[in-house]
Amino acid sequence: LPLGKAPSSFFLSSQAKMSRPVQAQRLEGVDKNLWVEYVKLAATYAKVNLGQGFPDFPPPDFLKEAFTRVVRGEDHTVHQYTRAFGHPPLVKMLAQLYGKLLGQDLDPMSNVMVTVGAYQALFCCIQAFVDKGDEVVIIEPFFDCYEPMVRMAGGTPVFIPLRPKAPKDGKLMSSADWQLDPAELASKFSERTKALVLNSPNNPLGKVYSRAELELIADLCMKHDALCISDEVYEWLIYDGRENVRIATLPGMWDRTVTIGSAGKTFNVTGWKVGWTVGPNQLLQHVRTMHQNSVYHCATPTQEVVAQGFQRELEHYGKPDSYFIQLPRELQQKRDQLIQSLVAVGMKPVVPEGTYFLVADISEFKSEVPDVPNSDKPYDSRFANWMLKNKGLAAIPLSTFYCEAHKNNYSNFIRFCFAKEDATLKAAEDILQKWKLEKAGP
Repeated sequence: LPLGKAPSSFFLSSQAKMSRPVQAQRLEGVDKNLWVEYVKLAATYAKVNLGQGFPDFPPPDFLKEAFTRVVRGEDHTVHQYTRAFGHPPLVKMLAQLYGKLLGQDLDPMSNVMVTVGAYQALFCCIQAFVDKGDEVVIIEPFFDCYEPMVRMAGGTPVFIPLRPKAPKDGKLMSSADWQLDPAELASKFSERTKALVLNSPNNPLGKVYSRAELELIADLCMKHDALCISDEVYEWLIYDGRENVRIATLPGMWDRTVTIGSAGKTFNVTGWKVGWTVGPNQLLQHVRTMHQNSVYHCATPTQEVVAQGFQRELEHYGKPDSYFIQLPRELQQKRDQLIQSLVAVGMKPVVPEGTYFLVADISEFKSEVPDVPNSDKPYDSRFANWMLKNKGLAAIPLSTFYCEAHKNNYSNFIRFCFAKEDATLKAAEDILQKWKLEKAGP
């Protein structure tokens, strides 16, 4: 080439480089996800993983048998597209079941929509209802996706914490001891409030909201003309005879509530990613618009299998052999087993009323794992990392489930998942017993 000349490809490659930001503005500040870091750490160090919330035991036999029938059957249509808003057999079963639970005459085609897990149901609801400038009340501690989903929609999260009250007579704290302050909750509502996200039973605490608590929330939603996005994925996992009140059944709330459910939590098939929304058509029509312009369609075979699972449960509804009755009994025993193991090592569990999680107070361990003033990480986060690397036991810091401004206010707790095989819980117990002996010394 003559001196000073460059090939045209040089100029083309220079021009091809982007000089302006590539990512959409709505992604700013929501790009990090704690589970990516956690899964990597757990895979490296964990001997026993009681952190991430999934069962390590199989789904019920009747569901596995249904799966085999569907996959091997002669009906080849189950391997093709089905109705975009939900496989007809599944929405029919869901309409029958939730008609009973919510006291409504539900139309399968307009009052029920199937999604790719409850996660997509949440995303579609928030995108469908929340606009720029809208405020969304989020109760802390909260499942971590609520905040970024609201921000991505252009909304502003408004946080209100459940505040723990010390139990009397030296008893273990219960998740019921974590309560909303009525005046504080009322102060979070304004003319800009578009919705409140409710999670009952609550992840991570296992709190099951009482009727009185739900009536307080319902009154504020009606007073301020706000919607309620009710995440009820742990609806069947309730213990000690506790009543599960569904907010959509309260006076005035059906028309302003979307209820979200999950086959993953209902049948122990989190990998199937089958979820749903139930609500009035005037709300679900907008959720359907979001759905049809994102995933459009959910997997047909798993919807067919879940439909058969619900058909079986409707036939056994309220009977002793119902899986919805058997599963919480089994999980309550696992809960109590883990509580005993944690108490033995010096932790103070908060007894959950529902879900398959419990949190434990780790305040007594600050002599073993000292606090670091002005640290950029909350104490529970550093403790969980220490426990994982030094003891091989994985748990999740409770501060993960709080907004940035509040993380250090509730940093003396970690969350465990007890939906595990007995052998897994026994392995955790062995780690804790060894730890107890080490603490006691020679």
